[in-house]
Amino acid sequence: MKAGVLALQGDFREHVAVLTDVGAIAIEVRTPEELDGVNVLVIPGGESTTISKLARSAGLVEPIAERARGGMPMLGTCAGMIVMAERVEGGEPLLELVDIGVRRNAYGRQVDSFEADIDVRGVDDPVRAVFIRAPVVDDVGEGVDVIAELDGRPVVLEQGNLVVASFHPELVDEGALHRYVMDKA
Repeated sequence: MKAGVLALQGDFREHVAVLTDVGAIAIEVRTPEELDGVNVLVIPGGESTTISKLARSAGLVEPIAERARGGMPMLGTCAGMIVMAERVEGGEPLLELVDIGVRRNAYGRQVDSFEADIDVRGVDDPVRAVFIRAPVVDDVGEGVDVIAELDGRPVVLEQGNLVVASFHPELVDEGALHRYVMDKA
């Protein structure tokens, strides 16, 4: 299976390594042509404003949205969640794929970063999660399933073929969510 990682900036190399570890042929995606060659797409963390600007300039926004609407499984982590959300407090949505509203950096500043083990419905073992300036989900649409929470807040959500997480699993070589999304292909 060919899995792509949106490689526009930031935290994509760790995702490539995790995807390779779980058996995918990992491809860095920077163009619509590279997107055409993958079955699954991961949108990594980083800075959501920069990802949005670079995705627009690379002509990737509509092709990604079309592939998602066509059923391609996607995983968005941290900033990836933000760019996939329909509503972004204090910002402009990019892909508008998942019926959620998010607040950027709501878990605090860099010094407030932390790790936690998260029980995710559909995943056998707890997922190790790294929260760094993570988004908070403020509202969830009817067609979205909350498949994991932390302290009563949604942190992993699923809408059909799309999965978003508030945290970075890749920073601790955690591949369970990547495998979960790949199994949708």
